[in-house]
Amino acid sequence: MAAQLMPEPSSLATPYGTISYIDSKPALVASPNAPALLLIHGNSSNSQIFRPVFNAPQIATKYRIIALDLPGHGASSNAADPAASYTQAAYAATAVQLLSSLHVSHVVVLGWSLGGHIAIEMMPLLAPSSTATAPETKLLGIMITGTPPCIGLDQMALGFRFPCDPTLLPPGREILTEDEIDGFVHMTAIPYEPWMRDAVARTDGLARKVMFNAGVAGRGLDQRKEVETNTAVAVAVVNGGAEPFVNLDYIDEIKWANLWKGKCVRLEGLQHAPFWEAPDAFRPYLENFLEDLTKQ
Repeated sequence: MAAQLMPEPSSLATPYGTISYIDSKPALVASPNAPALLLIHGNSSNSQIFRPVFNAPQIATKYRIIALDLPGHGASSNAADPAASYTQAAYAATAVQLLSSLHVSHVVVLGWSLGGHIAIEMMPLLAPSSTATAPETKLLGIMITGTPPCIGLDQMALGFRFPCDPTLLPPGREILTEDEIDGFVHMTAIPYEPWMRDAVARTDGLARKVMFNAGVAGRGLDQRKEVETNTAVAVAVVNGGAEPFVNLDYIDEIKWANLWKGKCVRLEGLQHAPFWEAPDAFRPYLENFLEDLTKQ
């Protein structure tokens, strides 16, 4: 995949660290009702993984695109308080704060792998409440890829294809060997580019450890219950049909409350990061999802 330019990064101070983000800030958005598109990357990656989205003319010319590096990842700082900052709930709160600081009124979220879990965590945070002030940003929908909604070891064992305790595997460990870094990179996204290895090596190891330990212990939102009961937010599910880590049958069994098009999509032959692996195959689903939500 040929390297192309991304927008210059900006930064935002948050309780969870200084966050690096990129914002396309289009000069003209085709529709005044067009939502912003927030992109959230996976474990030990960064916002560069979404280069195909920023470089998609049918998306970049119609929508404001925002992507952040999670705390402890990419160009964002490590957290001063890892236990409080490296959970899926804290990542979601970070994303919500970014949207508020950028005065985003309507948003759709594309979350990959860990990013999909964060997108689900954002659903109740951006839900209007009868007992509190309505959030500044309205969440219209989320698209998740490589993400089984789950919490706790029992659900995680159903949603993922883990051969053992996930906290013992590289995605859940603080310290990785050079060989483990190489293996992590080549398993999660293809085709490989050198920046991917740098991203894994740069990631604060505590971000992996704290996040996985919290998930296994069941600390956080019941994500399956959220997507089975939240009717206000549309959820699109688009996975690679050859997904190596996620049990796609588990995803199909979920009783989604507001599933886009009424079905989960499997892109034949593609793996964990289909939007990177085969942008031309993935892009129409994202374009159509955005168009459907813009019409609301």
